[in-house]
Amino acid sequence: MSLGRVLVVDDDEGVRKSVRLTLTKAGYDVVDAEDGEKGIQQMRSGDNSLMVDVIFCDIHMPKVNGVEAIAFFRQQCPSVPVIVMTGRPEISGATDLMRQGVVDYLIKPVRPDELTEAVRKYAKRRVSQDESKT
Repeated sequence: MSLGRVLVVDDDEGVRKSVRLTLTKAGYDVVDAEDGEKGIQQMRSGDNSLMVDVIFCDIHMPKVNGVEAIAFFRQQCPSVPVIVMTGRPEISGATDLMRQGVVDYLIKPVRPDELTEAVRKYAKRRVSQDESKT
């Protein structure tokens, strides 16, 4: 039984693979996308939009960058926590993203325990918020 579903949006295949392996081993289902455009497509695929508990998103990517993808995720699924993972941290960018609703800002390389703790913490928070709405 899965602990939840995570979307990982990052243009670095090695990062996606590492995150997927870490979170799968921890008990989560992981869906990944190589850029913001593919991440948005993943969320829109099928008859129902992809239901995820947490989204990890890089910032600097080709096609649709992370800032644009995050704006879409926040607008279309505001209850899903979005966590930034970046290898090029920028204080002003981080502040702007946090104001837009990003819940955490992780600097690559992200340790496996950081990943699993972030998913556990924010997926749990989302479940609590969703339950309080009913």
